[in-house]
Amino acid sequence: MEKYKEKVYFIGAGPGDPELITIKGQRIVKEADVIIYAGSLVPKEVIDCHKEGAEIYNSASMSLDEVIDVTVKAIKENKKVARVHTGDPAIYGAHREQMDMLDEYGIEYEVIPGVSSFLASAAALKKDLLYQMFRKL
Repeated sequence: MEKYKEKVYFIGAGPGDPELITIKGQRIVKEADVIIYAGSLVPKEVIDCHKEGAEIYNSASMSLDEVIDVTVKAIKENKKVARVHTGDPAIYGAHREQMDMLDEYGIEYEVIPGVSSFLASAAALKKDLLYQMFRKL
């Protein structure tokens, strides 16, 4: 199987506040040659820090196959790909099926966690989730 220079980064963009993306996630967005983001869920401000000349795709209007086609083409051209999802990719994320397809192509990927909405909600409400749950026991 072919070995590629670059890989795909699945980035959790947080719950909607552009300032809640992780430092690592933002760094990858700044460095990426290709950014595919869920525009119906991720505010454009999250990716506004992209470098000049980066290719930007809003996946809201793309099928899974189209997303994979763009991703595979970019990786074969030695381009770094940022796949930006809302919240944390591992919670209610659609990245598993994408990772399975990338495995078939032998493309490496990394998951960058993000702040999930339930954590941001607890912070906004000034509540400690575990305290609230266990104090009733």
